[in-house]
Amino acid sequence: MGKDRITSLNDLSFEPKHAPFPSPSEWRDQFIYFLLVDRFNDGKRRPVYDPKTTQQNRDASNGDMFQGGTIAGITKRLSYIKNLGATAVWISPVLKNRIEDEYGYHAYGVQDFLEIDPRFGSTEDLKKLVEEAHKQGLYVILDIIINHTGNNWGYVNDMEPGFRTDGQPYEFGFWRRQHPGETEAPGENDAVWPVEFQNPDWYQRFGRIGNWEDRNEAQNGDFFGFKELNLNHPDVIDALVKVYSYWITETDLDGFRIDTIKHVSSEATAIFSSRIQEFARRIGKQNFFIFGEVIGSDEAIKEYLMPRQIPGTPDTLSTLDAALDFPLYFFLEEVIKGFCGPEVLSARYEKLHSLYPETDVSDSFVRFIDNHDQVARNSKRFLYHSYPEQAILGIGYLLTSVGIPCIYYGTEQGFDGGEGSDKLIRENMFGGEWGAFGTTGAHFFNESHQLYAGIKEIAEIRKNEPALRFGRQYFRNISRDGSHFYFPTVQDGILVYSRIIDNEEVVIVMNLSNTHQECFVSIDPTLNEESNDFVDLLLKHTPLVTEERSGQITLHTTLGPFQISIFKKEVV
Repeated sequence: MGKDRITSLNDLSFEPKHAPFPSPSEWRDQFIYFLLVDRFNDGKRRPVYDPKTTQQNRDASNGDMFQGGTIAGITKRLSYIKNLGATAVWISPVLKNRIEDEYGYHAYGVQDFLEIDPRFGSTEDLKKLVEEAHKQGLYVILDIIINHTGNNWGYVNDMEPGFRTDGQPYEFGFWRRQHPGETEAPGENDAVWPVEFQNPDWYQRFGRIGNWEDRNEAQNGDFFGFKELNLNHPDVIDALVKVYSYWITETDLDGFRIDTIKHVSSEATAIFSSRIQEFARRIGKQNFFIFGEVIGSDEAIKEYLMPRQIPGTPDTLSTLDAALDFPLYFFLEEVIKGFCGPEVLSARYEKLHSLYPETDVSDSFVRFIDNHDQVARNSKRFLYHSYPEQAILGIGYLLTSVGIPCIYYGTEQGFDGGEGSDKLIRENMFGGEWGAFGTTGAHFFNESHQLYAGIKEIAEIRKNEPALRFGRQYFRNISRDGSHFYFPTVQDGILVYSRIIDNEEVVIVMNLSNTHQECFVSIDPTLNEESNDFVDLLLKHTPLVTEERSGQITLHTTLGPFQISIFKKEVV
């Protein structure tokens, strides 16, 4: 056992050693950068990727293995993230997984809830990452798991039985060992830690999920080989709250993203989230951010966003602050790439208004176009077989529409991995043996890259324009001739919307096609009048003057291929 290793929940301290870094007042102010620790940076010096000279000699078998990215490597590249315009870093799980598992680089199968995986670094490394991030004005969000542990034990005869439907758990088999056959008490790489988790009754033991659409099976079965925790057991939730409160205390984290929440009941989610929020507020983090992965419809997500009445108690508990916006993700790529029209975006916003008629949910969704799973995309990145400029349009939409924008590492460098395997969308930013574009040996932290620069420029505008962070959103009509106005269709290849706050309107126009486009855009007549001067915040040398056309106040603009313009009235 390690000399300073904590093995029991009873030995945890929950009192910060110094004043915690304050939470942001508004998470809508933030722009999140999501990375996989193993694939981001290993800290070694390498040349910058050059498409003309870097060798395309990647071995496909390497992508399944640990690549060597570390927590300390992230710390060395914080300025790269900050310079892009991101204000928060979401990192994949870092808690210790099974040491003998050579393929668990994603780290979603925890073996020790109180230790950092040594392949990523140490607790001191995580503390330093958070400290340095805070010095640069960045917040740190840690990916965590409450649904399951790693494959830390086996059923009788080491079978992986199917889901048991009679409600009776299977018999517990054995705790796994790093070296099978050992008979002494479990060591630090054996079983699961802290010791309290070595209780067979803390696990559902109903076997593996077979029917992912069956709610009972999805929420009570084993997630592949990972072992489902019994969150109906009050000691289990209490233990998880203590574990993750400890990590807030120890490292000064600013938020959690919770994995596989769809497989956790909304009641258990509410209990865990509300207790973590109470703890964070007690120690001085008044707006600790908790968002979750609910892969499903808006109706499914609503169950996790609305306050929950806990059966058998008088308590109504808050639950997740936000959810990953999978409903938007499922069709946003098609809109940006011109495969379906803007009407699906408008319809989605109308649906949200009907689902939450008395609630502003503009800060309840973390929105994205790429992630490490690419659900429903057959593991293809957004830029797979696409025009690079479309990434600026996609991220530009996230940065200028309602919600909290999130970018997946590598999108800003044009990563286009896919298709058919997760490893293809989890390329190394540091190159190594699994670099992007089939390469090895060159890194991709190129701040002069066309996409990096384009995203950075839009992020800077967002930071300076309250309307783009807090404003109401309205989709606008267009006209080709200045007389007949209509909502644009897929054939038009144009997306237009406004963000309005108080008496300010910011108008976003996107040309989704690879040809020049000219159109009149209808804007708010109560805030604007004929002959107002507007300027494109991206192209400041191109002023526009509003015109009255067919009773509407309009902007007349021409956009180049895949161009985005952000118009605002000039202040005289």
